[in-house]
Amino acid sequence: MNFKSSDIFANELDDNDALSILKEKFNFPLSKPIYLCGHSLGLQPKSAKKFVQMELDAWSELGVDGHMNGDNPWFDYHTLLTNHMSNIVGSKNSETVVMNSLTTNLHILMISFFRPTKDKYKIIIDAPAFPSDKYAVQSQLKLHGLNPQRDLIEIDTFKNEQCISRNQMLHEIKSNMDNVAMVLLSGVNYYTGQLYDIKSISNLAYEHDCIIGLDLAHAAGNVELQLNKWEIDFASWCGYKYLNGGPGAPSGVFVHEKHHNRSLNRLEGWWGHNKNTRFDPPQIFEPIHGAEAWQLSNPPILSMAALRSSLELFDLIGIEKLIEKSQKLTGYLEYLIKSLDNENISIITPPHLYERGSQLSLKINSNQNDVKAFFKSKNIVCDFRKPNVVRVAPCAFYNSYSDVYRFVEALNEL
Repeated sequence: MNFKSSDIFANELDDNDALSILKEKFNFPLSKPIYLCGHSLGLQPKSAKKFVQMELDAWSELGVDGHMNGDNPWFDYHTLLTNHMSNIVGSKNSETVVMNSLTTNLHILMISFFRPTKDKYKIIIDAPAFPSDKYAVQSQLKLHGLNPQRDLIEIDTFKNEQCISRNQMLHEIKSNMDNVAMVLLSGVNYYTGQLYDIKSISNLAYEHDCIIGLDLAHAAGNVELQLNKWEIDFASWCGYKYLNGGPGAPSGVFVHEKHHNRSLNRLEGWWGHNKNTRFDPPQIFEPIHGAEAWQLSNPPILSMAALRSSLELFDLIGIEKLIEKSQKLTGYLEYLIKSLDNENISIITPPHLYERGSQLSLKINSNQNDVKAFFKSKNIVCDFRKPNVVRVAPCAFYNSYSDVYRFVEALNEL
C-alpha cells in the first residue's frame, strides 16, 4: 500500500487495524517498552498463567492420578498441542509432535536421517548459520568418523553485504551436491532475516536423492510453511520465539509421512512406544506410527501448558491473518527507514515479501559505544548482533504501527 511518514498516518493505520486488540492479550515488561524482540523471546500471553495453573491444580489435587484423570490427563497432554502446531507448519497431525528442545531434536532426527555411505556422506548447511546448528552437524559428522573441515559444506548466503538471490542459492547448492547425504537449512536465516525458497530446495534435494531437514526456529509462526506438500523429510523448531511459549519452551518436530512405515534407526524411549502397552511393555520396542515414535521421555507438562496458551491464540486468529499483518508492519518499517535517506543505515534483509518474514536486519554506522543501551534508554527492546547489525522484528500479535514509527525515530537519532 501507499505509506506516509508521519505519526498521524501511523495512528490511522492502528485505528484501522482489526488485530490491534490482540495486544491486550499479552503481558509487557514493567517499563511497557516497544518490544521488537519476538524473534528472540516472544511476550507472555496473559492466558499462560491460567493454563499452567490448571496443571498445578491437577498435580495438587490428583497427584500421580493426574496422568490418567482430570480435565487434561498428562498421558496424552502433548496431543493437545498437535493440531495447533500442524496448522502453523503445514503438516498432518501424524507428522507432528511437541517434545524436548530444538538442538536436542535435531540430533535425535539426524540419528535417523543422516546415514552416510561410501558415496554420499557430506552435509550442506547455510551460512551464516546459528552456531548451535553448526555445532550439531559437526558433531554428527564426527560421530560417523567423518571430518567436519572436509565434509561440511557451507553455502554462503550473505556476500558483499547483501543476501544472495534465490536462483544463486539454488545454483550454489546444486554445484556442491556431489557426495552430499543431507541438506540442513534454516527456513529463515537468523542473522539476515532472509526466507529461503524451501520448496525449490526440497525439489533439488529430491532430484539428487538427498535428505532435506530444516531448522525452523525463525520461521515457525512467522512465515507460511507447507512441510507436507514440500515433502521435507524432517524439521524442528523452538516454541519460544514467534510462538510465544516462554523461555525454553518445548520444541516442535516434523517427520514426513513417507517415512512412517520405513525401518529407520532411531534413539528409542518409552514415550515413543505403543501407547497400549507403554506401562506393560514387552522386551522389544514397538514404535508409535508417526512422528510420536521419536519421543523418548514423558513431556514437561507445565512448559507445554504455557506453549498451549499461545498456540490456541494462533488458531483463534489464523496464521494467514497474522502473516498478512506482519508483512504490512514490516513493509511500513522498511518504508520509514528508506524515507530517512540516512547513509548510516542500510537494510540487509531482502526487499521482497516472499523472501523475508517479520524481521529486518539493519547494518548501522554509529558512534554510540553501546547500541543496545541506547535503544534501552528510549524504552525500546530489540536485538544487536556484532559487529554492527540490529535485528528488528515487529510482531502481529502485540506491535502497532506507532511502535514502528517511534522505533525509526530513535534509529535516525542513533
